[in-house]
Amino acid sequence: MLQALATNPCVRLIEQNQTCWFFSFLMLGYLLYLLIGAAIFSAVELPHEHLLREELLDLKHRYLQENECLTEERLEKFLSRVLEASNYGVSMLNNVSGNPNWDFTSALFFVSTVLSTTGYGHTVPLSNGGKSFCIIYSIIGIPLTLLLFTALVQRIMVYVTHRPISYFHLRWGYNKQTVAIVHALIIGFVAILCFFLIPAAVFSALEEDWNFLESFYFCFISLSTIGLGDYVPAEGQNQRYRQLYKFGITCYLILGLIVMLVVLETFCELQGLKKFRKIFFRKKVKEGDQINIIEHDQLTLASISDQAASLKEDQILNELSGPDGPLNDDQ
Repeated sequence: MLQALATNPCVRLIEQNQTCWFFSFLMLGYLLYLLIGAAIFSAVELPHEHLLREELLDLKHRYLQENECLTEERLEKFLSRVLEASNYGVSMLNNVSGNPNWDFTSALFFVSTVLSTTGYGHTVPLSNGGKSFCIIYSIIGIPLTLLLFTALVQRIMVYVTHRPISYFHLRWGYNKQTVAIVHALIIGFVAILCFFLIPAAVFSALEEDWNFLESFYFCFISLSTIGLGDYVPAEGQNQRYRQLYKFGITCYLILGLIVMLVVLETFCELQGLKKFRKIFFRKKVKEGDQINIIEHDQLTLASISDQAASLKEDQILNELSGPDGPLNDDQ
């Protein structure tokens, strides 16, 4: 029965195209993951959105009732202008505290979020010249940043990952795969402790309106380069040492992104993950294999042509040696 299954054309077709089937399942799984995520977020957040809308409408109606001299049209124009300015990072509350959005340290923070593709969106260029420069600056800066991060991660990996694993493998004789797994777990734990838990505690202490969960949420959203922009530090009205605080956050983001890349690269080099990734990739044909295939095809064609020529010669000889052929007449 097993032999019959092995010779089944459908089974052989599936075995020959395993990577295509796995890739198709990956695409379907990813699509299903998107749909499930959208359904859960919609179910969780939509009721809160409705409550907030009702609360804002109620406040608006009460404000108009208390101020009869103000028309709804004028209030709408005022609110739309305030919201438009808020989308550009200019808030009436922030203006009261006198915190500019485009001093040097704030601009440095903006540049770091743009080039690292985090992009909180709380501060954006206001002028046409600034928008044009942002496009040109990003076209050059983002690939340069990726190149710099890649080069840094490659050099850091030598000292942080490759040498420690080789040391324990060669000096102490431990299994290399086991050492790599333990090392990756330790690196991951240290990264979570130093760049998520401790910074979250610091942010929750420095930001008056943030608790630990919100601070941890900011760290994760930032270092994963999602950058939703709903939580941005150093934007409070009475923020002390704001310039130094902004510069420290900039350094934290850049260093944290590099560490996250090192952690991801360390996990990606595990043999188990390498084998798992390979089942979704298309197999590459090496140049040597292609040359062998071409040579094999050429030999096959040459042998076929030689066989055809020999058959043709035999046919001619048979015709000549036949009863009516010229050789028979001579005899």
